[in-house]
Amino acid sequence: MPLKAFRGPKVWLWRWRRNPLKRRADVAEAWVVLGAWLLTVLAGVSVGLAAARSVEHGLARERAASRPVTARVEDTVPGSTPMDSHVSSGERVWAEVRWTAADGTARTGRVRVEPGSGAGTPVTVWTDAQGRLVDRPTSASESALRAALLGVLAGVSAAAVPFTGGLALRRRLESRRMDAWDTEWARLGPQWGRMV
Repeated sequence: MPLKAFRGPKVWLWRWRRNPLKRRADVAEAWVVLGAWLLTVLAGVSVGLAAARSVEHGLARERAASRPVTARVEDTVPGSTPMDSHVSSGERVWAEVRWTAADGTARTGRVRVEPGSGAGTPVTVWTDAQGRLVDRPTSASESALRAALLGVLAGVSAAAVPFTGGLALRRRLESRRMDAWDTEWARLGPQWGRMV
C-alpha cells in the first residue's frame, strides 16, 4: 500500500496527455510502447494464422493422398497360444501382410496387428497413390487440433520477438533518462544546497 501512495493513482494513457513537464524521452517511450504492442499483436496473429493454415492444408493433402486398403496377414502371429507368453496382452505385434495395389499388383509389407491373428486375417492398412504403405492420416478433428496448437505456438514465438525488442528499447531509454537526470542533478544539486 505505501508503494501505491508513493506512486499515485494509475492514470490511463498518461503518456499521450498534454503536460508541460513531458520530455522528448517520454514521447519517444510512448511511441516505442505503442509500436511494440502493435507489432507484437500483428506478428503473433499473422504468423499464428499462417502456421495453422499451412499445417491444416498439409494434413488435408496427406488425407487426400492416402486411402485405406484391406490387407491379409500372411502367417499366424505369435500370441495365440500360452507358449507365446513373451507377447503382453493388448500389445500389437509386427506381421507381414499382403494387399493388392490400385494398379492390380500384389504388395507386401510389415504392419502392427493384434497378437494371435491367424493367416488370412483382414487388416486395414493405408497406402499412397503408388500403393506403398503410409501411416494412418490424421482425422479432420485431429488436424484442426494439431493446427491450432502449432498456430498458437508459432504465434507466441513470433510475438515474443517484437515484445522483447520493445522491452529492450524501453530499458535503453530508461537508462538514458536516468543518466540525463544524474547529469542535471550533478549540475543543479549544488545550487539547491546554497539556497538552504
